[in-house]
Amino acid sequence: TAPTSAYSSPARSLGDTGITPLSPSHIVNDTDSNVSEQQSFLVVVAVDFGTTSSGYAYSFTKEPECIHVMRRWEGGDPGVSNQKTPTTILLTPERKFHSFGYAARDFYHDLDPNEAKQWLYLEKFKMKLHTTGDLTMDTDLTAANGKKVKALEIFAYALQYFKEQALKELSDQAGSEFENSDVRWVITVPAIWKQPAKQFMRQAAYQAGLASPENSEQLIIALEPEAASIYCRKLRLHQMIELSSKAAVNGYSGSDTVGAGFTQAKEHIRRNRQSRTFLVENVIGEIWSELEEGDKYVVVDSGGGTVDLTVHQIRLPEGHLKELYKATGGPYGSLGVDYEFEKLLYKIFGEDFIEQFKIKRPAAWVDLMIAFESRKRAAAPDRTNPLNITLPFSFIDYYKKFRGHSVEHALRKSNVDFVKWSSQGMLRMSPDAMNALFKPTIDSIIEHLRDLFQKPEVSTVKFLFLVGGFAEAPLLQQAVQAAFGDQCRIIIPQDVGLTILKGAVLFGLDPTVIKVRRSPLTYGVGVLNRYVEGKHPPEKLLVKDGTRWCTDVFDKFISADQSVALGELVKRSYTPAKPSQLVIVINIYSSEHDNVSFITDPGVKKCGTLRLDLTGTSGTAVPARREIQTLMQFGDTEIKATAIDIATSKSVKVGIDFLNY
Repeated sequence: TAPTSAYSSPARSLGDTGITPLSPSHIVNDTDSNVSEQQSFLVVVAVDFGTTSSGYAYSFTKEPECIHVMRRWEGGDPGVSNQKTPTTILLTPERKFHSFGYAARDFYHDLDPNEAKQWLYLEKFKMKLHTTGDLTMDTDLTAANGKKVKALEIFAYALQYFKEQALKELSDQAGSEFENSDVRWVITVPAIWKQPAKQFMRQAAYQAGLASPENSEQLIIALEPEAASIYCRKLRLHQMIELSSKAAVNGYSGSDTVGAGFTQAKEHIRRNRQSRTFLVENVIGEIWSELEEGDKYVVVDSGGGTVDLTVHQIRLPEGHLKELYKATGGPYGSLGVDYEFEKLLYKIFGEDFIEQFKIKRPAAWVDLMIAFESRKRAAAPDRTNPLNITLPFSFIDYYKKFRGHSVEHALRKSNVDFVKWSSQGMLRMSPDAMNALFKPTIDSIIEHLRDLFQKPEVSTVKFLFLVGGFAEAPLLQQAVQAAFGDQCRIIIPQDVGLTILKGAVLFGLDPTVIKVRRSPLTYGVGVLNRYVEGKHPPEKLLVKDGTRWCTDVFDKFISADQSVALGELVKRSYTPAKPSQLVIVINIYSSEHDNVSFITDPGVKKCGTLRLDLTGTSGTAVPARREIQTLMQFGDTEIKATAIDIATSKSVKVGIDFLNY
């Protein structure tokens, strides 16, 4: 079928068979028949794989109200809670997994500098999945020594490490071997991640042996702010701090500054917690008693890499949640503060020196960033005394060799205000200088929230929950309070860094708690439609066997920000171009706009493929016109598809792929 028009359509150049849709329709299943039967898992283990730190928690399905957060990690830092461990990984010079977390950091640190260059050390690598536009299974990460390594391998190693840790702890607790098949795994990802990044995480989990494509139900991908939201619904007042109230919080008067109240509250909780198991009360919490049917709240999940904003509405009596506006946010995590610190060092010591120092003395660079991290946590709006950051000896030494003059001289010469040199070998930063490092990131978060609050869906929000590791920063708390305290009540759960982890466990126990989500993008496929004179552009005309077709028509499955109920299916029927055809590959396109007519419209990108494998479905007589019905589910945290051959009622093997297309 040679095209008769000279116009080349992307569909044709991609060798598209020119599928014609038979029956576009959108169905809502009232019954939950399509939600697969739950397998019986003994335990749910959630892994919060964070940008800066990671951890896991679990709950036995027999006692779901009891959430266990894993044991404390060895080698924690002073001033940093070590219920989570840094997301750092170390591979041997042969590229084999060596260690993870504090252990990786300490071992790497103790290596001789010349030997350290051979080892592969990676930290804060999760952001790569957010920032890579064309993520594939082959995407690389760069270790501290500049060597490249496959991202998939690193993520799989990290997940495998968590798998082994969790199974070992569960076996110790149960007093007998715990099998992986007894576990339902939950891995958390930012809600603003695109499909490829979610699929990448799933592939890494398969490679790590948490689940398999044949048994994909064993692994659930949870969205971080959703998990936090599920947990926040269950909070009682003594488990959180309300920034806006002047009343006593946790028995302390509101006249204390938030920061002080927060520290005391933490102490208070710490003293009252004999076991390491944190019980989430089973009874309905007090905050719940204040939430009425239809109440809306915003969850601001601010972590190391990203800030994720989700708007939920409560539906009583069961307290199901409904998403009111598509997840928004961006790369405004606490890493932004680290980058600002790096920029400050560039300004004082020169970019050439800092970049060289990172490569030549990688362990000392890690030390410097650890020292900065603990001072970063001491920054507060009302702080008056300076923050001292110890410069590693090798920094001072190497700088002198590199530049021929002292660090002290560099500081005097650089004219950077508010940063001085103290004779004990420290950078002395005034509180203003430290606060300035937070400003760009916090400003981005506030600006993003302002935009969100402009949306009509968000105008009547009652509560704002501030969660995630960065939510511990008093500077962020104060900025959010100042900007939005008069519009809604601002609440921070205790143990705020573990909120997502605990919520992810609750989500694994009942994934149907979120009943309605919003699609972040418009999705569809390119099809041929009958050509309509006057409606269709002439350059899209294709004449085939005497029939006039319009090419590149965007057949929309779902629009950006459209609500989709859990279990709601988009149904499409396709027919192979030739009866003998055994594989149909359909390209999936996406766009941020909702009014899309053609796959050639600006902003429309090919984002994946739907592959229907018809081998083994055909009987002896292949009907002249086969109809393959596909059902796609958009209401879940990942997009899923199933398909049936209408003639034989057999299910067709279907793959939906956003990574390797």
